[in-house]
Amino acid sequence: MLGEKIKSAIRDVPGFPKPGIIFKDITPILKDAVLCESITAAFAEKVSELRADVLCGVESRGFLFGMLLAQRLRIPFVPVRKEGKLPYRTLKQAYDLEYGRSTVEMHEDAVLPGQRVLVHDDLLATGGTITAVSEMIGRAGGQVAGYCFLLELGFLNGRARLAPYSENIYSLTVYE
Repeated sequence: MLGEKIKSAIRDVPGFPKPGIIFKDITPILKDAVLCESITAAFAEKVSELRADVLCGVESRGFLFGMLLAQRLRIPFVPVRKEGKLPYRTLKQAYDLEYGRSTVEMHEDAVLPGQRVLVHDDLLATGGTITAVSEMIGRAGGQVAGYCFLLELGFLNGRARLAPYSENIYSLTVYE
């Protein structure tokens, strides 16, 4: 089963980025080309029915499978980055973190009014970053068609924060 293969490849890093956190490191997955292909195929199978017009990948690990998935679906890829990283005019959305505030941005012309947007990131935790991305997509005139994640920390209930934007939420691996 793909979920078990993903879990067995993930490296737990205790105390990163701060004490008390167990970081789920996906970089060992990237060393396995067959597993990466299986992940991309599984995402494509799950989300193809959403008929997305564009895929937004969230910095930075959302770029890894996000770009591969956009290519597989033959749709444009839009990078969503931290504030100050994009060279052209941007839309911005601030959001709260457990330890402060942050801001995400995308180019102002990246999502057009009426476009259906698939949002991809490697991890769904509390949903704060992805909620900010969803708000920004809405301000651009787009509609969130759905979400896909490599991992979900189900015990943090981030899925509930995303449901108002789209109930199409796919995770290949869930930690309860």
